[in-house]
Amino acid sequence: MRGLAAMAAVGSLAALALLPVAPAQAADGIRSQEWALDAIHAPDAWRTTKGEGVTVAVLDTGVDAEHPDLKGQVLQGKDMIGFGADRGDPSWARHGTAMAGIIAGRGHGLEGDDGVVGVAPKVKILPVRVILEEGDPARKKARSARGAALAEGIRWAADHGADVINLSLGDDSESAHPERREDAAVQYALRQGAVVVASAGNGGEEGDRVSYPAAYPGVIAVTAVNRYGSRAAFSTRRWYATICAPGVDVVIADPNRRYYQGWGTSAASAFVSGAAALVKSVHPDLSPVQVKRLLAETAQDRPEGGRNDEIGAGMVDPAAAIRAGGRLEAKAQLPAPVGYPDRYFGRGPGPMRADGTDEGPNRLALTAGFAGATLVLTAVVLWRDRRAAPPGSA
Repeated sequence: MRGLAAMAAVGSLAALALLPVAPAQAADGIRSQEWALDAIHAPDAWRTTKGEGVTVAVLDTGVDAEHPDLKGQVLQGKDMIGFGADRGDPSWARHGTAMAGIIAGRGHGLEGDDGVVGVAPKVKILPVRVILEEGDPARKKARSARGAALAEGIRWAADHGADVINLSLGDDSESAHPERREDAAVQYALRQGAVVVASAGNGGEEGDRVSYPAAYPGVIAVTAVNRYGSRAAFSTRRWYATICAPGVDVVIADPNRRYYQGWGTSAASAFVSGAAALVKSVHPDLSPVQVKRLLAETAQDRPEGGRNDEIGAGMVDPAAAIRAGGRLEAKAQLPAPVGYPDRYFGRGPGPMRADGTDEGPNRLALTAGFAGATLVLTAVVLWRDRRAAPPGSA
């Protein structure tokens, strides 16, 4: 068991309340509620690819590899924490499984027509456990721990084949402060060719404080919109916003074999990670800089002026990005690492560059709370697979 010092933080993921199981719905009841796939034109992209040959690292609370919607797609991962809830515990791997389902769910059943389908249903998921669930009892004893779990997890993922790294986590608390090793790890992953995607934050109604790691240079920072394309009220508005994706009433899978609706920029980040995986499947030689620029330039519903702090460049559209990707030159060189002045990591807040990278502060503090960019799950059970095992028996 690794000690508390191994932790980058103990994430404060949104609490999940459970109600008695709702009456079972028809299998297509779940699919009919996955409005987000149509909103980002995922079915159009599937005519070209479903993510074959791409690995997405999910740095989170762990992923249930035995979930019927993910079985066979989850690679051997890494636990950077080493303590806390384990398989079968109510607070084990809920958030991470939800994110993996959004990215790579492929449903289940004889025809694969039950359960959740993700944006890129043929990608492989590489789970890296770097935070604990909100309800994990171990959080209390480790709430103030600082360490290297997130930084180590990012580097490990980059070294073990991750083409895309999903960071559906963040800190926008008043105590957030710079942490060089996490920033260095992000820059390392980018140099290794991994696209890095992070939640923009859920502080839209609480002051819009900057959330990290979303604010790092080179990261694709994702804000959330509802089914009508309007910014979700909770979604943080900041200069680093790259693009937006669905983040309200999103159907997610849970290790207890039930399905819920959730909201948060965590979910939006997962949708964009799936979109980036589709692009990488067709255009594997594109660099992280190019993928970020491509997703921004092909976004739907572009705001006046080309971008704003609410939705970035607009709604992600992997089908459009795939079509446009062939026009880009392969392997554009990343800019040289920037030296760190005393006050900021990077150059401080600023506008977007022409290539789509951020000119903002290069900072990260993952302390006691990941409240800024988590997924909030509504207490509504959408559907339960009647053939699945009881909760906690997986």
